[in-house]
Amino acid sequence: MNISYAGSPFGFDTGLAELGGWLAFVLSVLILLGLVLGVISLVPFYFTLLAGEFTLFLTQNFGRGFKFLLISFRGLRRNLLRTSLTYLATFVLTFVICVIWSVLTFIDLVTTERETDFKAIVTERYQAPSQMPSKYEGDIVEAIKSLPEHLRPANVEDNVMTWSFIGGSTDPKVRSMENIIFFFALEPKKLLTMQYEPGELTEADVESLRTHIKTMEDNPRCVMVGPDKLKAMNKRVGDRIKVYTLGIVDIEFEVEIIGELPGDRMSSSAVMNRAYYYQSLQDYERRTGKKHPLEEGNGRTLNLVWIKLPNKEAFEAAAALVNDPAKFSAPAIKMETASSAVGSFLEAYRDILWGARYLFLPAVAITMSLVVANAISISVRERRTELAVLKVLGFQPWQLLLLVLSEALMVGALSGMISTGLAYYMVNIVGGGIKFPIAFFPKFMIRDSVLWLGPLLGMVTSLVGSLLPAISACRVKASNVFAKVS
Repeated sequence: MNISYAGSPFGFDTGLAELGGWLAFVLSVLILLGLVLGVISLVPFYFTLLAGEFTLFLTQNFGRGFKFLLISFRGLRRNLLRTSLTYLATFVLTFVICVIWSVLTFIDLVTTERETDFKAIVTERYQAPSQMPSKYEGDIVEAIKSLPEHLRPANVEDNVMTWSFIGGSTDPKVRSMENIIFFFALEPKKLLTMQYEPGELTEADVESLRTHIKTMEDNPRCVMVGPDKLKAMNKRVGDRIKVYTLGIVDIEFEVEIIGELPGDRMSSSAVMNRAYYYQSLQDYERRTGKKHPLEEGNGRTLNLVWIKLPNKEAFEAAAALVNDPAKFSAPAIKMETASSAVGSFLEAYRDILWGARYLFLPAVAITMSLVVANAISISVRERRTELAVLKVLGFQPWQLLLLVLSEALMVGALSGMISTGLAYYMVNIVGGGIKFPIAFFPKFMIRDSVLWLGPLLGMVTSLVGSLLPAISACRVKASNVFAKVS
């Protein structure tokens, strides 16, 4: 992944060509993984069919409904190869839909504005990456304090967090994903008040984070790194590393990794005490006798400011102050909601996300219906004699309709349930998420809602796909069938 410093208020970006290639790769992996899981899950699928048939066989004397379902189960077992292929196709496509739907749903969630606890972002108005003088932090805090009491946070300083972006490599000559590391230079204590959402961390994570924050404040050379980045760099807690900066002239950092960043959002990032960053810039001035290029003029050491406000009214009042060019003009800055900023960043990926939502997902659902329709149509043609016999025995057309539909619904429900269950387990528990870096989100988790969405999706697509074959089944004329047999 190429790290550039354009096109994003966050100061880093993933190129569209790279994202397109990464998307194709992710889809290929998802389909392959879904196929492998589908083949493995054939065992529990067969077991479920046999268990269901055996249970219905024991209880068929309790009513005609049990006998009807027993016939449906036996119909599925009649041609196991076709049933298995239908199950596999539905399994794989349901798996892919649920994974992509989870990503799109999460993106919708983070781009939807809240009614309370607004998070706002302040960036430079006319330049990317955003670069602002460090004194703007104090000016912004004073602007927030000037708001009416009911519009400002209880403690303004605790609700304002600054970021300075520091990209670096542990190898000064050869740079790769294994040795590149990206730091957010900030006040360590703001990790608890601003960085994480309420309920995002466990109590154990919070206590551990408090301990590490105290260590970082006592020793500014201590840093925290996400577990995925540690794994990629083949480093661990306790290691000392030297970081050669990218794009920051003649600045190097010698840091000690004291802990892992908790939570999923920061798994591929790292944080350092901004005091160490500012101290390094002052050391440069002592060594060379002149200011560092980032501190010349008004300075350009501040990249982004996060502000937490109580409600939308407070945001609008604060934005009016911060966006005023008479107060902040060198350079001009802008204040927008966090959801709006993420939405602006995702604008570059709009076509890809639109295509995934409105073209790819419907196409997969239609494909699922066609697969089921084809399989059920073949089954109905092969069973015309059996259907004719059932009519002679007294089965009504609507009963034959339900018989065919029930077989399709069983396959759809079972494939959807097993597919989403395995997807949830493999992605969230075993894999630790889908590593698909967009904006500030290095990976995505399967949403809990897919556990009911998958079976529902399987049943709906199976119902749609089997409707026409089922109608043709209930229209079978016994006289015509037996005339051909004779």
